[in-house]
Amino acid sequence: MELLEAMKQRHSVRTYTDKKIEGTVKDQLQQLIHNCNKESGLHMQLVLNEPQAFNGFMAHYGKFSGVKNYIAVVGKKNEHLEELCGYYGEKIVLGAQQLGLNTCWVALTYSKIKSAFTILPGEKLCLVITIGYGKTQGVPHKSKAIESVCNVNGAMPDWFRNGMEAALLAPTAMNQQKFQFILNGKKVSAKAGLGFYSKIDLGIAKYHFEIGAGSKNFTWDATATNNV
Repeated sequence: MELLEAMKQRHSVRTYTDKKIEGTVKDQLQQLIHNCNKESGLHMQLVLNEPQAFNGFMAHYGKFSGVKNYIAVVGKKNEHLEELCGYYGEKIVLGAQQLGLNTCWVALTYSKIKSAFTILPGEKLCLVITIGYGKTQGVPHKSKAIESVCNVNGAMPDWFRNGMEAALLAPTAMNQQKFQFILNGKKVSAKAGLGFYSKIDLGIAKYHFEIGAGSKNFTWDATATNNV
C-alpha cells in the first residue's frame, strides 16, 4: 500500500479486537518508531498489552474500548515540540496503516500510566496514539473547502491542489482543520490557527501535504514561522 492510499484509507478507530501486535508487524512498527525518533529527536515509545490507560471514565466517555496498545508521544520541551509530534506521529500512523493496523490520536481521554513509558528530565508527554487491530476501519471525516484553508495568488498549480487535498485528509482535534497553507512561487509556508492542539494538527497536515504535493515540487519557506 502506497502512502497516499494509506492516507485515504486511514480513519480514526476507537474500538479494537484482542489480536496482539506481534511478529514481523511488531518488529517493523518498532523500527519505524526508532527511525522517526532518530530523525526528529523525539522519544516516542510503543506500549503493548497495557489496558489501564483506557480503562477509566474518560476513556469510556471518549467511546474507546479494547485499547491495550498505544504510542506515547514524548519529546523535549521546546517551541517546536507539538508540531514535531504531529509530523512524526503521523509518519508512524500512516506506516501503521500500511502494516494493517488502526490508530487514533488521543489528547485527553486517557489515564497517564507512568510506569508504562519513560519521560526523561526536560521531556513531556504530548499525547498518545492508540494502535491495534480495529473492529471497524472507521469513517471519513468532513472537510472544509480547499480555498478556505490556503492562500494562492493566481491559478492554483495541480501539485499544490493535490497537497491541499491530502492536508484535508489529515486528522485534527475535533475536526477543526485550523491551518493555513500559503503559496509563494515554489515556496510554501504553513501556519496554525487558534484552537486546541492546533500546532500538533499543523504538523500532521504538513506531512500529508508533502505526500500529496510531492517534495520535488516545492520547498518549505524557511523564513516563515510554524515550519518543521
